[in-house]
Amino acid sequence: MIAEALNLTTPGRVALVGAGPGDPELLTLKAHRLIRAADAVVYDYLVAAEILALARADAEKIFVGKKGGGFCTPQADIEAVLVRLARAGKTVVRLKGGDPYMFGRGGEEAEALVAAGIPFEVVPGVTAAIAGAAYAGIPLTHRAYASGVVFLTGHEDPAKPDSSIHWEDYAKLGATLCLYMGMKNLETITRRLQSGGLSPETPVAVIQSATTGQHRQLLTTLARVALESEHAGFGAPAIVVIGEVAALSEKLAWFEAARPAALAP
Repeated sequence: MIAEALNLTTPGRVALVGAGPGDPELLTLKAHRLIRAADAVVYDYLVAAEILALARADAEKIFVGKKGGGFCTPQADIEAVLVRLARAGKTVVRLKGGDPYMFGRGGEEAEALVAAGIPFEVVPGVTAAIAGAAYAGIPLTHRAYASGVVFLTGHEDPAKPDSSIHWEDYAKLGATLCLYMGMKNLETITRRLQSGGLSPETPVAVIQSATTGQHRQLLTTLARVALESEHAGFGAPAIVVIGEVAALSEKLAWFEAARPAALAP
């Protein structure tokens, strides 16, 4: 009553929720529950339609997608939408492909919510590199081949002088390298890895639209991956896995082997 008399709005809550890599069955139980209960769902380009359909019929659904080379909602606008909805007293799910804190800018959104005094929680999702590699038959770590794994973004221009990623150093780690958003700069990235000492014959897998009905994959080498993936028409969304473990895809690629021929791309 007092809040109404003073025309104050009770703040809602925001959940930063990972929708996983695309296969709706990889959604977590907690994410499922929160989506069904939300007053508003603010969702990304890569969120599966089946997952979005879990929202209530009366829930407000707001698209704030980003697609490389195409439409892109400014990050500041996304954060403003979350704050506005929560200040209106709504229970909000910010639905993000993969995991909110793995190259999903979830940290920036969490900071914006804290600055606005909005209570929030984070629900992890299955990130694309882990899921894509698993569906492609690639264990990212393996006692015989790799004891470590590194997640990197190829979204920035690796040729710029102030690049934050010194690719030559990563060539020396002996770890599996997983590249997110790396297709545009793949030729430059692979050339710099070779300059750092990584063998041109290092196995590389490209996995596009991982875990979905459009899933497809390419197994090649570091020296040839940029050209071969371009010729085969591979593009975003895709994960690139670099390292000896990628070669295991030849015998462990269970997902493609299990798909009916009619569903193959």
